[in-house]
Amino acid sequence: MTVEWGLELMSPRGGNEVNPEHEALLKLANTKMPFGKYAGRHLVDLPETYVLWFRQKGFPEGELGVQFETLLEIKVNGLESLIRPLIKSPTYTWNDR
Repeated sequence: MTVEWGLELMSPRGGNEVNPEHEALLKLANTKMPFGKYAGRHLVDLPETYVLWFRQKGFPEGELGVQFETLLEIKVNGLESLIRPLIKSPTYTWNDR
């Protein structure tokens, strides 16, 4: 599968495997904020000031915290437009590719 801007998401080994590095980006793109003022919003759509506030207060524990750290790098470098195309529509499945 190739996204509009040319990132090859499938494993170079072929088959239906997703490259592990890209799997993390796919998951980040499709994770929604689980709590707080922005609950239900995709992480990539959170305001940068909110992500910076979390950095100051301490990112959440676990996978969400790792996603926030990655998200901060994406936001401060203005790369959100590379992540948004990875957001799946509600009816999208891997078989749609």
